[in-house]
Formats: sequence, structure tokens, C-alpha cells
Amino acid sequence: MNPLILFLLLFVGIPLVELYFLIQVGSQIGAFSTIFLTVFTALLGGWMVRAQGFSTLGKVQQAMNHNEVPALEMMEGAVLLVCGILLLLPGFITDAVGFLFLVPPLRRWLLTAGLKGAGIMRPVSTTETENREQTPRIIEGEYRREDDDGPGK
Repeated sequence: MNPLILFLLLFVGIPLVELYFLIQVGSQIGAFSTIFLTVFTALLGGWMVRAQGFSTLGKVQQAMNHNEVPALEMMEGAVLLVCGILLLLPGFITDAVGFLFLVPPLRRWLLTAGLKGAGIMRPVSTTETENREQTPRIIEGEYRREDDDGPGK
């Protein structure tokens, strides 16, 4: 896709659609109610992102304490950052998308589906793990001791 078209969609199209929906909702429930609802969703979303961010940080620390790589947790943190940006932007569509990504099982499922679709993450077969645990790793080669070949011998 042409980067210029993507730029126009992101920075011109989305705000126009958001503005249209804000005007439609404002004509139905009133301007002050629309402004209150927009500010309320931003505050609620910010609070929820903060709480889930601390939860994700705890998961990262726990994984690192077990000597594991917290790759998925770090990606969840990046998605939470995007959620926070979407929820702070005024508009109902960006708020809906932001709140959808705040559901932890949905967020994790979307991340794993995206990683599997990109070929980055693949399932490990049980035979690979069984063979790795049962058979010892043997590296064949020749060696000689350097201390036996010294000039004093």
C-alpha cells in the first residue's frame, strides 16, 4: 500500500469519521453530555491502562525472575501504550478500539494470532521437546591437553 494513502487514512480519515460521530452523538444527547462522555472515557481508559500496565509489569518481572524472556508481555505493554493513546484521543471509535484491546484474553489472542500469521511464532511439536529432554547432547571432536605438551616434559 502506498505510504501516502496510509498517511491520509490515519491522519485525515480517522479524525473526520470521529468528528462526524461526535456531531451525530452531540445532536442526539447534547453538546455538554457528549463532552462529558468523551472526557469520562478518557479518564476511565487512562485509569484502566495504568492498572493493566502495572499488572503487565508484574508479569514481566515474574518471567525475568524465572529466567524466561518476557517477549509476549513486552508486546502487551506496547499494545497498552497504543490503547492509552487511542483512549486519550477524543472520539468514540478510537475509544471503542482502545477498550477492546484492554480485554486481556482478547489482547493476548490477537497478539499470538498476529505473530503466528507473520510466521514469527510457531507451535513446538511434542516430539521436539521430548527428544531434547531425553537424549543427551553429544558433540564429537578431538582434543589434546596443552599442559601435557609443555617444554618441561
